[in-house]
This record gives sequence, structure tokens and C-alpha cells, in this order.
Amino acid sequence: MKLSHDVRYLEVLLSRQLNSFSITSSRDLSDYLAPCLDEVLEKLNLCFSYNTNKYFQEEGGTYFNFYHSDQYAIFLYYLSNRVFGKFGNRELADKLYYLNKIMNAIDLYYEVEMPAIFALGHPVGTVLGRAKYSDFFSVSQNCTVGNNKGIYPRFEKFVTMFSGSKVIGNCEIGENVMISANTYIKDTNIKANSMVFGSSPNLTIKQIDRSFHDRVWRLRH
Repeated sequence: MKLSHDVRYLEVLLSRQLNSFSITSSRDLSDYLAPCLDEVLEKLNLCFSYNTNKYFQEEGGTYFNFYHSDQYAIFLYYLSNRVFGKFGNRELADKLYYLNKIMNAIDLYYEVEMPAIFALGHPVGTVLGRAKYSDFFSVSQNCTVGNNKGIYPRFEKFVTMFSGSKVIGNCEIGENVMISANTYIKDTNIKANSMVFGSSPNLTIKQIDRSFHDRVWRLRH
């Protein structure tokens, strides 16, 4: 994967960003952040390799621009998730989660298990709770995934949430589902190959094919 700057630049950038909003020691960088960077960049490479957005590709390969906020939001999520998973360092993971929230206005906690392949498209104001997510999940701005009485949704592959949409509670969202802008789904199952409009319990559901995903995802490498 091509980087907009080298890894050392990324380490310095992270250190300065963290220290702008919290107190982070040099040991945090050397003992916890640096050992995770290679693993996180590998995860980014896989994730970005399926994304057809032109800003995620350069010279025939994947590209990570540290100043592309959608890309950096995914990076900070992966990094906070790995710091917590690898070292159990909750304080540093909290700082990275907080940094992501401050810089990119997305609430994506490090204990939420995102899939290996997902996309954030201008995710300002988006909150992603502890649902079950599958590969090729895509979400836009002002979206919410949350619980109702402690039960979270389950998403199959190739689900797209357009701006302002919400999925709450005991929902099974099937494969190849498009949740249209401002749609509100609560405690409702949606069958595969559907586009959904409206608000629960008065949803409109139309059958769709898979052509949309051929434009969003690079499925043949």
C-alpha cells in the first residue's frame, strides 16, 4: 500500500494529535502504538483494496492519505481496536477513540467489531453500536445503529446505509440491502436483495439486483 507520507511521519502525526487533546507519553507511542502500526496498515490495505473510490487507489494499488478524513477515521478505529485487543490498554484505546470522535465526528468504539471490509463515506454524525456487521458494509453521514432493550441489529454482507438512516433493535438485515436516506428501521427484519424506504412499522420495500455493489466494491482483484 502506498502512503501519503512515511510511517515515521505517521507516528509523529499521531503523537502530536493525541497530545493536542490528551496527555500521551512517549512510551505509549513506542510500546503500544508503533508495534500495532504494521498490523493496522495491513488491515487498511485489505479494506481499501475492495473500495472503488478513486481516492483509495493510486498507481494500480491501494493508497492511504493521512489527510483524507474517511480513510483516517477507519485507520483510527483499527488502531484503537488493535491497541485494546493486543495489549488491553484501555486508556490509550480511549484516547484514540476520543481522537476519532473529535477529528472525524464519528462515534465508533474500539470494542465494536467491524468487518475486515467496510467503508465510511463522509461519516459525520454517524454512531455505530455493537451490532453484528458483515463484510462490504457501507455507511454515510448521520446514520445510527443502536440497540432496543439491549438487542442490536445483525447485518449480512453488502448492506449500504445512506445518509440519515437508522437501524435500531432486533433487526436481521439480509444480504444486498440498501437502506435509503432517512429510513428508520426498528425491530424489523429485511429480506435479502431489497431497498427500504420509510419508517417502521410502515416501511416500503422493493426488490433490487446487485448492480449497485459492482460500482461500490472492487470484487475482482
